[in-house]
Amino acid sequence: MTDKTTLDTHLNNKLDTDFQYLSCALNSGVGEMVLNRADKHNAFDEVMIREMIAALNHFASNDDCQVLVLKANGKNFSAGADLNWMRKQAKMDFEQNLADANELATLMHTLDKFPKPTIALVQGAAFGGALGLICASDIAIANERASFCLSEVKLGLIPAVISPYVVRAMGQRASRRYMLTAERFNADTALKLNVIHEIADDIDVAAAPIITALLSNSPQGMAWVKTLLSRLEDGVIDDDTLHYTSERIARIRVSNEGQEGLNAFFDKRSPDWKAI
Repeated sequence: MTDKTTLDTHLNNKLDTDFQYLSCALNSGVGEMVLNRADKHNAFDEVMIREMIAALNHFASNDDCQVLVLKANGKNFSAGADLNWMRKQAKMDFEQNLADANELATLMHTLDKFPKPTIALVQGAAFGGALGLICASDIAIANERASFCLSEVKLGLIPAVISPYVVRAMGQRASRRYMLTAERFNADTALKLNVIHEIADDIDVAAAPIITALLSNSPQGMAWVKTLLSRLEDGVIDDDTLHYTSERIARIRVSNEGQEGLNAFFDKRSPDWKAI
């Protein structure tokens, strides 16, 4: 496992070379976290999970990273859980399995609460836990041959750790169908189910204008949008919600970035977020 000092050094040099299953880079404000285990269809195990958590934490704390792209090398985004990892789990006792599951839960939560916009680019198979990564990302683009499956019940298991993110994206009714049947569904269905936002022949090309748009926005504004949406997930509109939303807009109006954005608008110029 890469220690934090080594991780910081490599990422600040634009390319990590020490991860076992990840390739990371940071260029012109865009961070990339690339699943790099193509020979195993990017199936993840405890090592890849720890590496993804470490990379996410680094990118989150690096002010030079304004957008994070999650992608994968090879023909498939991710086949889900690694078979050897699953064999280990089958031999673990309850406490060991709980600790193991908590690591995966930490990964999903860390990605979901990542303070900057995240984009998942999906090609080929995206099975099991891979759907958690996709649904925990802010934006997802897939190619035509992408296929998806919540296959856990075929193994006598359940998609427990990823379920909050999948259900939020797909809704309860669709989740019941696809979690119970474990049937595969294609990119067109994934688009209808809100698992992805767009289908494109070239997912990198499709992501480019979105990245450009995100890079032009206020970093603080986008971070606060993510916090705002997280706070509103339960859909309850009560006095506390009204107070919270009013306080948020008032506070960001008087912040440095809020003032720069408003003044730039009135001055008919582009805001200079980096100067703040």
